[in-house]
Amino acid sequence: MTGIKKTEHVPILLNEVLENLKITKNGWYIDGTFGLGGHSREIIKKEGRVLGLDQDKETINKGTVEYRGEIKSGALILEKASFSTLKTVAAKHNIIPKGILLDLGFSSWQLDQSGRGFSFSKNEIMDMRMDPENQGVRACDLVNGLYENELFKLISTYGEDPLAKQIASKIVAKRKTHRIEITTELATLIEDVYKHYYHNKSLKNPATKTFQALRIVVNDEINSLIQGMQSALEVLENKGKLAIITFHGLEDRTVKKTFAAWEKDGRGNLVYKKPIYPSDEEISQNLRSHSAKLRIFNKN
Repeated sequence: MTGIKKTEHVPILLNEVLENLKITKNGWYIDGTFGLGGHSREIIKKEGRVLGLDQDKETINKGTVEYRGEIKSGALILEKASFSTLKTVAAKHNIIPKGILLDLGFSSWQLDQSGRGFSFSKNEIMDMRMDPENQGVRACDLVNGLYENELFKLISTYGEDPLAKQIASKIVAKRKTHRIEITTELATLIEDVYKHYYHNKSLKNPATKTFQALRIVVNDEINSLIQGMQSALEVLENKGKLAIITFHGLEDRTVKKTFAAWEKDGRGNLVYKKPIYPSDEEISQNLRSHSAKLRIFNKN
């Protein structure tokens, strides 16, 4: 199809998503986390139509240029919006989708090129806002503004880091001398905490959980997920499917608990009792897929 271009972003669990959404010709599907359009591209190749949402303005701008052919043909509609507002956006376009996808991961562009400090391996200001135009508090504001017990609760609750207390204490001690603004400085501080408690053992990415916690709080991700799931269930056609890809325990447990409650209430059924994981081959080709889980709910 004209207008579709290759990008460095590799859509995760692509075949499994397409197989379970069961794409039909001219059927509408909602990609609530459009990103670089990897999943949407393949849905359109199968002659489905996509309403793509993303709260990141730069992502939508990139998609508008890259997919101008699909937009012009009517195969794709792009909207700058959070998937928590999915019901409103679907109603605006009078769309009743056959399937909805929420890929809760970040695109390669957001991690590597956005300059917003999502990755602790980049020397950037800790921003982490998905929608800077409408979100005020940055990750560095939390790091430098919260009390020690508040930092501990944030890192413990949303990062589930076993050394949350020690990390919070180290942050408060460090910021007495200067404001902590840069991603790599916070990452080094956390690495030092881990080395102290694990006797200088080489540990892989010890900053992962704290950065995850900050990102979740800055973007109110768990509440947005709950709202988005409810909206998705309401707008799906009968027998439509909601597919959600998660990347950490907190969001996966939220999806699992919600799907189980819906099934108990007779609102539909789990397509699989256990999540679908990436194959060893996919993980070897795309290391960022290693923690992904796909759960699918079929609406009655």
